[in-house]
Amino acid sequence: MKIILNGEEREIEERILSHALCELDFGDAVVATAVNERFVPASQRSAIELNDGDRLEVLAPMQGG
Repeated sequence: MKIILNGEEREIEERILSHALCELDFGDAVVATAVNERFVPASQRSAIELNDGDRLEVLAPMQGG
C-alpha cells in the first residue's frame, strides 16, 4: 500500500497505524502522529486503519529554544 510519510511516498505492508509505525522504524519512539491532517493520540493508534494514499505525519519532539 502506498502512503505519503512526511511528504514522501512510501510503500508499506501494515494497515493499522501502530503496526505501520513499527514497520517504518518508529517502534517505541515518542512521536506525535497525524493521518490526513488529523491528530491521532498514541492511545488510539491501534484503532486507526490506513488506506492507500493516506498522508501520515510523524513528528518527534525537539528540545531547545
